[in-house]
Amino acid sequence: MHSEDGDLWESFAHYVTKADGTVNLTQDHSVGGSYLGYEPMGLFVNLQPAPGEREGLRLRKRNVETPYEVLLSLLEGHVSLSKGQSSELAAVTTERWYMAPGVKRIDVRQDGIVGTLFLPPGPGPFPAMLDLWGLGGGLVEYRSALLASKGYASLSLAYFNHQDLPGPKKRLNVGDSYCKAAFQLLQDHHQVCADRVGIIGLSFGVLLALRIATRTGLRPSCLICVNGPVGSSFKIPDDDDDDDGSSEETEG
Repeated sequence: MHSEDGDLWESFAHYVTKADGTVNLTQDHSVGGSYLGYEPMGLFVNLQPAPGEREGLRLRKRNVETPYEVLLSLLEGHVSLSKGQSSELAAVTTERWYMAPGVKRIDVRQDGIVGTLFLPPGPGPFPAMLDLWGLGGGLVEYRSALLASKGYASLSLAYFNHQDLPGPKKRLNVGDSYCKAAFQLLQDHHQVCADRVGIIGLSFGVLLALRIATRTGLRPSCLICVNGPVGSSFKIPDDDDDDDGSSEETEG
């Protein structure tokens, strides 16, 4: 599979077929390759940069309205990273989508809030999540798109390093009131269950999730904190704080 930047990602596995030449990935186990054992989605979740590709790559989907195209090949014999590929016996191309059919993607530029709202198919009301990423900044949408594909309304919120936010892009210029307003915007949406709104944070977004839950008077129905830092020297502006928010701290 090629990423949106053109980098090649790949995985492979060794299976012993049944007498009729078939393999059932929910019952049969891989005996070698990129993973071992029972992993029905193993060929997808174990994708890694192919040998010779650039170092330090991370697979991130920028445009969730287009799929990844994945080439699946059946090769003769075993495959090894140190050897050339065997003869291809069969191949098929499949698509991996981040948005299920019927999911709505809505740009949000309202009352200073910058984000993207994803709504599942149907009238709702739906449980919802406020989606906060780390200090890589920008507007990362693929987790919210996946949440909406599973029945959760989700608002991916930009709070740092985005052209539509106030001030220099490399400074944190929004504070508690901004995050509170974003949560309430999601909570007040007519297709959202107002008492079933949670927050998911990654890296620096974990600090914001904890601040929203403890400093703003809001009561999120759940907090999901992924790989958060134990501390940070990056200043989060208070509502009436004139600090410039600058720091040398980077995303954890």
